[in-house]
Amino acid sequence: MIYTVTLNPALDYFVEVERVNFGVVNRSNYDYKAPGGKGINVSRVLKRLGHQSEALGFIGGFTGDYIKTVVEKEDIKTNFVQVAGDTRINIKIKSESESEINGVSPDITDEHLEQLQKQLAVLNEGDALVLAGSVPATIPSEIYEVLCKSARTRKADVFIDSSGEAMKKVLESQPTFIKPNHHELGELFSVEINEPKEAIPYVQELIGKGIQYVLVSFAGDGAILGTKDQILFANTPKGEVKNSVGAGDSVVAGFIAANQEKVSLEDAFKFAVATGSATAFSKGFADRDQVESLMKEINIRELERDE
Repeated sequence: MIYTVTLNPALDYFVEVERVNFGVVNRSNYDYKAPGGKGINVSRVLKRLGHQSEALGFIGGFTGDYIKTVVEKEDIKTNFVQVAGDTRINIKIKSESESEINGVSPDITDEHLEQLQKQLAVLNEGDALVLAGSVPATIPSEIYEVLCKSARTRKADVFIDSSGEAMKKVLESQPTFIKPNHHELGELFSVEINEPKEAIPYVQELIGKGIQYVLVSFAGDGAILGTKDQILFANTPKGEVKNSVGAGDSVVAGFIAANQEKVSLEDAFKFAVATGSATAFSKGFADRDQVESLMKEINIRELERDE
């Protein structure tokens, strides 16, 4: 079974305005609401790829009810821990440029964390745990490290998509897979990384820590996937980017889906990159037919490793 954990979900409120003018009333041309949170996104994409998962995390209030209702309507199982406050609302403004106003997360208590850990006690060999997104301020930043260690002890695979301190602290727990973008990889090592070849020594260092797969995305410039045996590069398919929300989460979902289907490493990498691109080229999330079509445009080649 695949379990996704979203510690800091949100109701995402998308607003499109021709131009933002401060100090006056602005009227939107278009708006819509959607469940937000990286782990939730992974569950929603997995479902579109033909794989069931169970969405876990913390929700509360009317906004939390909305998220739970929408996710369950998509036939995705949920087992969220209910908290006292309202799940945050993130406002995403689409105008001349994109801007965001992220809301404040509700308090998460020790009791809430204990509930989540009890839920994850069912993990076993063959299961996959996805820990994705930011960590609320009321939760210790080492929470991913704690959850990852516990899951790895139970021989479950752990997939991480986060950044900052939460990502730094989980690395020593030997997650199965991590997916930083090139900016996040640079932050881990306090360097600037602009192109794939510059990432190679840092990917090798992460692999040396016992991480099985390190996938680094470079947006339209492709992606690299490192393992202990090789470093692969994949180009990005051509298309019009319509949606930047959830593309990275789709890469994670695509890799997990391919991994569950036990395809070759190269095909898993292609499938992951194609899934991210399919979401970027859509107004919603990727669907499988589009992913399989885009795979035909992706070529994989091996990069030389640093000695």
